Amino acid sequence: MAIKKILVTGANGQLGWELSQLTAIYPAFEFIFLDRIGMDLSQPATFEKIINDILPDIIINTAAYTAVDKAETEKELSHTVNAIAVGALARISKQKGIRFITYSTDYVFSGVSSTPFLPDTLLQPINSYGSSKAEGEKIALAENAASIIIRTSWVFSSHGNNFVKTMIRLMKEREQLKIVGDQHGRPTYARDLAMATIKIIEALNTGKNIQGVYHYANTGATTWYQFAAKIKALAGLSCELIAITTAEFPTPAARPGYSVLDTQKIENELSITIPNWENSLEQCIQKLS
Repeated sequence: MAIKKILVTGANGQLGWELSQLTAIYPAFEFIFLDRIGMDLSQPATFEKIINDILPDIIINTAAYTAVDKAETEKELSHTVNAIAVGALARISKQKGIRFITYSTDYVFSGVSSTPFLPDTLLQPINSYGSSKAEGEKIALAENAASIIIRTSWVFSSHGNNFVKTMIRLMKEREQLKIVGDQHGRPTYARDLAMATIKIIEALNTGKNIQGVYHYANTGATTWYQFAAKIKALAGLSCELIAITTAEFPTPAARPGYSVLDTQKIENELSITIPNWENSLEQCIQKLS
């Protein structure tokens, strides 16, 4: 069955919004975007009626609970949104013959490594947010083995709240900023991830067997400090940046010291070349300015 009608949750999030910006480029697809009012992931009991009313060919779940530090005290809510709701969407999708894509995070890993994490690396989250996302992955695959789970990291966009927009605001307000310099990862431009998601749908429509766990992040590992330094340079700002350690910047939720994702699997299966994060950051900042 060809995929034509696409239901996207989380319409106001970074990824949901970037997908909405691509609709004109892909007129063969009919997109239906739902925000939290249209589909609230904290209310899984409401999903079946909403999906029955739309009857999509594929559900792309971009909605999530992403407040990493608040998740330490809002464990029940983060678990409902990131695990129970994802499982419900996967189950309904299987029952109705709908394909299902959802997204996860580099925070499902321990952060203890010196080589990039593979899609089949053992899950060892070190905070509540990571635990809720790891549980969501497990439930989704248990309910619907054909689920497609895309783990990503350090997402930024010209829309919504993210590190890039926060850094630009703070650098304009302050003369000096301290940025953690010992956490390593791969930034991801939400627009690039949205494009890759469309490539998956196109591949499914050609009969390609895509299911299970994939990693997607822009190429090139960096640190939050180096990320901030590049933002400063591209935005033409003069704020002084000082690299500090994770220990010098305590947060309610533990952060992984190393969460670089290996993206070879998705590159090979989709025959895509993933852009470098610095080039994509430049595009994003041009949009912001």
